Amino acid sequence: MLSFLIRRIFYALIMLVVVSFVSFIIITLPPGDFMTQKIAELQARGDKSAELRINEYRERYGLDKPLLTQYWLWASNFVKGDFGLSFEYDQPVATLLAQRFPLSVTLALATTAFTWALAIPIGVFSAVKQYSLGDQIATTISFLGIGIPPFLLALVVLYVAVVKLDQDVVGLFSREFADASWSLAKVWDLLKHLWVPALIGAVTGTAGTIRIMRGNLLDTLGQPFIEAARARGLKNRTVIWRHAVRMAINPLIVILGTETFPGILAGNILVEVVLSLPTMGPLYIQALLTQDMYMAGTVLVFITMMVLAGAVLADVVLAWVDPRIRLG
Repeated sequence: MLSFLIRRIFYALIMLVVVSFVSFIIITLPPGDFMTQKIAELQARGDKSAELRINEYRERYGLDKPLLTQYWLWASNFVKGDFGLSFEYDQPVATLLAQRFPLSVTLALATTAFTWALAIPIGVFSAVKQYSLGDQIATTISFLGIGIPPFLLALVVLYVAVVKLDQDVVGLFSREFADASWSLAKVWDLLKHLWVPALIGAVTGTAGTIRIMRGNLLDTLGQPFIEAARARGLKNRTVIWRHAVRMAINPLIVILGTETFPGILAGNILVEVVLSLPTMGPLYIQALLTQDMYMAGTVLVFITMMVLAGAVLADVVLAWVDPRIRLG
């Protein structure tokens, strides 16, 4: 197991370098850069002092140097914890990440909790009661959930809440708590707003997870070791939850590692934009639109790190949960 982890970490480091380089190249492919656009705006307004400051930024971060040199400067500083400056917000990228990352983590964990709390019991019921009325209803609802785009559901929820119910569901805080320091009142206000985007984000995930859980459990229930457990006189509940579900949940562990971890940063970006959430998604979209290269590149690298870390963690958890999987 130790040698496996060392190999995976080594491959992950190589993948990080490749992804960071390719991402940096793609972000800088369009002609010009953020500074070029900003200087054009300042020239139109006749603001000479700000133009001089921007030229200083261009020299400081090597934007007047070849592309490979720019990448090397950014990557070498990245290792030291300096992710560069967000030109759009005129703040260090690390500062912006520190402000939004905790909220993205909270939203991702809440969405995952909603998804698993709903999907696993429904998937187990649907498999155990195959072709029953409850199974048909669960199947129909899951297909509808898979087919409805999350951003469309967010728009519907936003319309009903604002127009019909006169409720504020935009953002994660009320206006009086948006810029306030943290307190119990602010945490409670966050919880009152958090369930809406978490539930919207969980709809599609729950629908897909139900189908995966149902299909795998049906396959597992037909295995010889399940029949042997029943032949020993074990209760049906024990056979299902202690033996069958433990084996059938393996694909969900993989999904949890490879989708939930990167979802902390990426998440349902369109849902976050529609609901104006102060999370990483809207920040990332804005960085791509304005060629804010250091912000966009940093988020992409962190997303890759989350994917790789989630994959390694999923392998370790699978080896622990499923006795059939052993890595020597």
